[in-house]
Amino acid sequence: MTTVVAVRKGGQVVMAADALVTFGDTRLSFNAEANQKLFRVADAEGESVFAVAGAAAHFLVLQQALAAQPADALRFGSKDQIFRTFTLLHPVLKESFFLQTKEDEHDPYESSQFTMLLANPSGIYGIYSYREVFEFKQFWSIGSGRSFALGAMHAAYDKARSAREIAEAGVAAACEFDRNSAGPIDVLTLKLKVSK
Repeated sequence: MTTVVAVRKGGQVVMAADALVTFGDTRLSFNAEANQKLFRVADAEGESVFAVAGAAAHFLVLQQALAAQPADALRFGSKDQIFRTFTLLHPVLKESFFLQTKEDEHDPYESSQFTMLLANPSGIYGIYSYREVFEFKQFWSIGSGRSFALGAMHAAYDKARSAREIAEAGVAAACEFDRNSAGPIDVLTLKLKVSK
């Protein structure tokens, strides 16, 4: 699994991730495979940073699917724009990447099978399997170490001077306590449009 966090504070939004890949009980450390969980995507308004938790294939599929879209067709500046973008991307995932859309017998919608975190100058967003989009005001985390990361970031948020310090505390806590997370920590920083 993984631990990915995003934090907004002091006019910045920071995204950070661990570097461990697991295959069942097998751990593939950064020394064995140079795994990066964060990637950048340009849209019509600028640049966004993405990360995906779950199957390792999600990273490549999402990266390729987004790269294949014209930049002016991608919009990540609000919850509504992100929802529309991923609703339009869903048929592409099914047809070009053979996405299996069924999770459960009683699914209300076809699943995109993704748990994603997105950060850009407009804020922090979580995107989930039915294309639900949540906007987070301070911080959020996805992956197997998310509970540890959320606790550490909650404890650090008011005391820390920077978004980076909070993000690193979150991933470090997950690397310490979650068996499926390990360093080194990858960090990317963007400037927010409006500091909140």
